[in-house]
Amino acid sequence: MVKEKLIKRRNEKDFTQKDLAEYLNISQTQYSRKEKGEVEISEEEWERISKLLETNVDEIKESEEVTNINNYFENTVTSSSFGSIAGNFYCNIPEFLLESQKELMEMLKKEIQQKDVEIDLLKKRIEDLEK
Repeated sequence: MVKEKLIKRRNEKDFTQKDLAEYLNISQTQYSRKEKGEVEISEEEWERISKLLETNVDEIKESEEVTNINNYFENTVTSSSFGSIAGNFYCNIPEFLLESQKELMEMLKKEIQQKDVEIDLLKKRIEDLEK
């Protein structure tokens, strides 16, 4: 969900996406994804943004309608005018994709177990033949 209230307030205060990205110690691309609703804005980030924009969080925060989304994150290091900052990239993954991946992993685990049993049987046959 696009963060219309946030964008409007940012523009009213003459801040660019790059300005807010630097303030949050993230890349402009990552900040853009947050405004587009592709990536979640944490409560801490909402607080920091509201202070910078001189408003209450409630005035800029949209109600979230998205459900069944989990976040996958990977630690990264980003460079900004503040120096190198460790942070996270977030990727929203729909629940149905996660479920299908879990099913696939379970199936693969079973296949691996079957292969382990077959390998053990073959090892025993080899030992018997070598005697």
